[in-house]
Amino acid sequence: MYAVKAMPRPRSLTPAQLADAALAVLDRDGLPGLTMRAVGARLGTSTMALYRYVADRDELEALVVERVLDGVDMRPPLDVPWPDGIRELVDRVRAGVGAHPAVVPLLPAHRHRSPGILRWGEAALAVLTRGGFAGTRRVVAFRALLAYVVGAIQMEHLGALGGPGTAVIAALPRDEFPLLAETARAAGAVGPDDEFGGGLDLLLDGLARQLDG
Repeated sequence: MYAVKAMPRPRSLTPAQLADAALAVLDRDGLPGLTMRAVGARLGTSTMALYRYVADRDELEALVVERVLDGVDMRPPLDVPWPDGIRELVDRVRAGVGAHPAVVPLLPAHRHRSPGILRWGEAALAVLTRGGFAGTRRVVAFRALLAYVVGAIQMEHLGALGGPGTAVIAALPRDEFPLLAETARAAGAVGPDDEFGGGLDLLLDGLARQLDG
């Protein structure tokens, strides 16, 4: 009789290995290319083998979000005025996410369950609280800040001023859309840092006036 050879067991994967492979696929192929099949191919394993580690693509996306945010310092800045502390927190997350722009659409989708996003929120609230925000005023300030950060990062990477969309708007008929066309033409002189930082300054200035009012 011939001895029956046992099939080799699939090698074990760590969450970090799975997240790194998924992030590599995302960076290469964008969000539409993030599939279980593509990640399995990257790891040299079958698609079905991945379901030993994640239940579905949604869980895979969550791993990617955490892998990106793992490199972001989520500690609230100390011994600085609250607007400077908020700017520092915002700049950290912008830089971390900016290294992997294809992850941007996943941030709002996972904002309620991502430990990284929740830690960032806790740090931002600590800075706002130290600045004197409390109660409903703190609620509104935090929501406005969150909306700006998520929205502005998306605009920077998915609808940048230097992208083709601006040229389309600039070419609109001036008799029908004079202000849109003029604003789009002026947008060519605005760099991404000026756009992002300028919008954040407007928001923080408005929040500061709320405290003084």
